[in-house]
Amino acid sequence: MKRLHLAGLVLAGAVAPFTANAELLTYELSLRDGHFTPALLEVPAGQRFKIVLKNIGQGPAEFESTPLRVEKVLSPGVTTFVVIHPLRPGHYPFFDEFNPQLPEGGILAK
Repeated sequence: MKRLHLAGLVLAGAVAPFTANAELLTYELSLRDGHFTPALLEVPAGQRFKIVLKNIGQGPAEFESTPLRVEKVLSPGVTTFVVIHPLRPGHYPFFDEFNPQLPEGGILAK
């Protein structure tokens, strides 16, 4: 029985550092009638991160990025999030499909 208990402690010790380091960098992005604030997010390359999306506009909004393969539609007043996989250095555009005439936003990984 002691052998099982010891194995459990070793396993718990191996998992604990992983969960302690699992905290994601988090960025906030507000969407208002097709405009993104901030328009550019600068993130570290090679690291997963979370973007908290807040639709503070009067109508629906969408956070969409073809290169990142992510799409999230938000009703007015909704807050949600997306987790982005580690990126290589570069620029990754995103846009609001409900307002295609407005400028895109972007993520700059460096």
